[in-house]
Amino acid sequence: MVTYLLKKSYRLKDYKEIEFNDLWGDHGVFTTMWLFDKPQKILFFDQHINNLIKSTKVFKVYKADLKLNILKILKDIINPKIKYNHLLRVAINKKTLSVSIRKRIKPKLDFTLNLVNLKRVKPEYKNLKYKQILKHLSKLDNSKNDIGLCVNNKVFETGTSNLVFIKNDKIFFPKNNYYRGITFKFFKNKFKKFNYTDIRINTLSEFDEILLIGSGKGVASVKKIKNFAWTRKSMKYYKLFSSKYLKAIQQCKKY
Repeated sequence: MVTYLLKKSYRLKDYKEIEFNDLWGDHGVFTTMWLFDKPQKILFFDQHINNLIKSTKVFKVYKADLKLNILKILKDIINPKIKYNHLLRVAINKKTLSVSIRKRIKPKLDFTLNLVNLKRVKPEYKNLKYKQILKHLSKLDNSKNDIGLCVNNKVFETGTSNLVFIKNDKIFFPKNNYYRGITFKFFKNKFKKFNYTDIRINTLSEFDEILLIGSGKGVASVKKIKNFAWTRKSMKYYKLFSSKYLKAIQQCKKY
């Protein structure tokens, strides 16, 4: 069960506050950002907001004044007196804009990936069709578990993050059928040499490391895969990814 520090919904036609609705399952889009520190910072803020606006156009829930009003609302709800370590979610459907702030949970090193036969609807976009994923995640301790979304023997992403696979000092990303998140794009720009390939369940044992990357978890290292004969062989790239992520945090400007 998610515990919110704050949750609010607004009617899009006039931005009047209405009863909160998380909008899960609706036709629409969302983004989740890491809100931290005091004075407050939001990691990769511009990229998140610009990507969200692009997605609203694809899903035909865009309004001309949308970005301006999102920025106004965020300014109103972020409390300058609080030192945050939270996830800030902005969700939009045809009629409603919803924002929420919840605690960010740091992933533990004893992290397990649970493979499930599931793929997101229109996975290339961060859309609101998440109810099946949330059902799985609600049964787990999210500090040390996530679900790996798999179909037809291929692994695509997790319920919360992008996946990175390391083999023989080479970086591999799944080829397609997943959302390339803002943190994913950050690392893609940092590592010029990487490979896109189908990640098949029956080849997982070949990989030395499996990482999760995203706003919610930052960088997490998978120790084992539930009901599967794979365990982490190294933490070399976990440390390398973490150091580059830490630099981005240190360089993040005040919101």
